[in-house]
Amino acid sequence: MGGYAEAPPPAVVAPHAACVWRRTPGAGEQAGTLVLPDGCVDVLWHAGRLIVAGPDTTAQRAAPATGTTVGVRLRPGAASLLGAPAHALRDARVPVDALWGPDGRTLADAVAHAPDDAARLRLLVDAVARRAEGAAPVDPAVRAVVARAGAGPVAVAELAHRVGLSERQLRRRFLEHVGYGPRTLHRVLRLQRLLDRAIAAPDEGLAALAAHAGYADQAHLAREARALAGTTAAALVAGRRPARTSETSKTRTSRRARMAP
Repeated sequence: MGGYAEAPPPAVVAPHAACVWRRTPGAGEQAGTLVLPDGCVDVLWHAGRLIVAGPDTTAQRAAPATGTTVGVRLRPGAASLLGAPAHALRDARVPVDALWGPDGRTLADAVAHAPDDAARLRLLVDAVARRAEGAAPVDPAVRAVVARAGAGPVAVAELAHRVGLSERQLRRRFLEHVGYGPRTLHRVLRLQRLLDRAIAAPDEGLAALAAHAGYADQAHLAREARALAGTTAAALVAGRRPARTSETSKTRTSRRARMAP
C-alpha cells in the first residue's frame, strides 16, 4: 500500500521550506503521478537520483518509482538559494551535481548510501540548510508579492507600486527568485486555492468553486484547468474529492509529490 506523507520543515530550514515529504508507490502502480504546478521547487531523491524539480508552469506526468521518494519543498521565492536563477530551473528536472558540482556529487553519494529513508531526508535537510547559510535573504519585495498573489486577485502594477518597484523590476526579481512572473504565480496559486476548496467544501459545484477561488466564471476556470493541468476542471475536482489521504488530495503545502520525469 503506497502513500504520501509530509511534515512541517525542521526549524533550520523553516524560513525557506514549506514542508518535507515522502512518497511510497502502491503495489502494481503503473501510471505516473500528475504533478500540478504550485510555484515551489523541490530537492528530492528519486529512483537513485538526486535532483531539483524546478517551478512548473504546466502539469507534468512523473514516472512511477519502485522505491520511496523523499524531498524538501522550498517555498515560492526561495529557489535562488539553490545556486541558480529560478527561471533556469523552470519546468526542468536538474541533477543536483549540475548545480552544486563536487558538493552535489558528494551529497548524492551520501544519500545513495544512507541506511534508510529517514536518514536520506535528514541529509537533504542539512544540505538545504547549508545552502541557506550562504545565500542572500529572500528578496523582501518578492516575498510580499508572493504572499499577496496567494491570497486573491492581483493587479501587478498596484503590487509593484506597493513595494516601490516598476512592473519590469518586479518581474525581473520574480524570474530570479520564483521562476516566472507574478501573473503566472497568481494563476498557479488560484488553481491550488480552488482544489483546496474542493476538499473543504465537497458539496460545492464547479461554479461555486470558481467564484470562491477568484475566477471570472466557470468558463474561465475551464480554460485555466486546461492550460495549467491539461485536463478538465471537473476531472481535477473529482480526483481530489474521493480519496482525501491520497496524493491527489494534498493540503496547501502538499501540492505535488515531486518525482523525476
